[in-house]
Amino acid sequence: MIRIALVLLLALGTASTYATSAGTGVAFVHGTGHQTDAYNDYWQPTMVNTVRQGLVNQSNYTVINCDFEQYMWDSRAAGCLATQLTSFITARNITDLVVITHSNGGNVMRWIMSNPTYDSRYPAIISKIRWVNALAPSSAGTPLADATISGNVFESALGWLLGYKSDAVRMQQVSWMAYYNQNNLIGTSGRPALPKGFWSVVGTDVRSGIFSSNAYCGGYALNVGLEITQNWLSSCSDGFLECTSQQAAGSLWFKDTSSLGGKVLSHNQSRRACFGLETILRDDL
Repeated sequence: MIRIALVLLLALGTASTYATSAGTGVAFVHGTGHQTDAYNDYWQPTMVNTVRQGLVNQSNYTVINCDFEQYMWDSRAAGCLATQLTSFITARNITDLVVITHSNGGNVMRWIMSNPTYDSRYPAIISKIRWVNALAPSSAGTPLADATISGNVFESALGWLLGYKSDAVRMQQVSWMAYYNQNNLIGTSGRPALPKGFWSVVGTDVRSGIFSSNAYCGGYALNVGLEITQNWLSSCSDGFLECTSQQAAGSLWFKDTSSLGGKVLSHNQSRRACFGLETILRDDL
């Protein structure tokens, strides 16, 4: 309801609503990993192409490819993201930018939004952002990062998710994220609000039963792997992140079951066109 009220207030306060703006654009910001073709490998075409149907000009989209195996502030992470967002905003004359992030991508976006003096490009990017739709953001880290750094071995099917002992995985250890949230990032409890909305979509469980049709969306093997790693987490989790971590920053947009007809989103499924998530994101534009 808060989000709906905000939209109505913004619409009343402007000559035209966001939905009718030819200057509206959308950026897809991936999570942990060094991406070179996130359109095909991370999000997949159905997700991207369905969402951009909500734009007046469907060419006003970009899929980010950066090295998010680094710390969020690294030039190869936030620096790369700032470069690509600035180029997109300039080339397409974007005046109203909706950012869709997944997982650790939310941390990199929060770094930019929390530290406007760190890079001269940050203020211009922030000024164009309408809001960030954060799909399963790792805002408070995950015990799986702790387990990875301490040497536990996970299923190879989760290589896309956990990778190796990278700086990004190290950064997402629970105690490390608690430190960053208190000292370097804003938007969590007890800290100043972010300059633009940061709306979280929370995945609450994993389905991997061989006879469950829900288990096959996004890749069956990946969902089986997430079912295994869920053993390290609380009962409310998407197989990689506990619900409390996904909700730690900004505002809750919705939990999976409340908007997807009772379906749950594993951490893998929340970056894919599963159970109508893609149409919700499309309609949000």
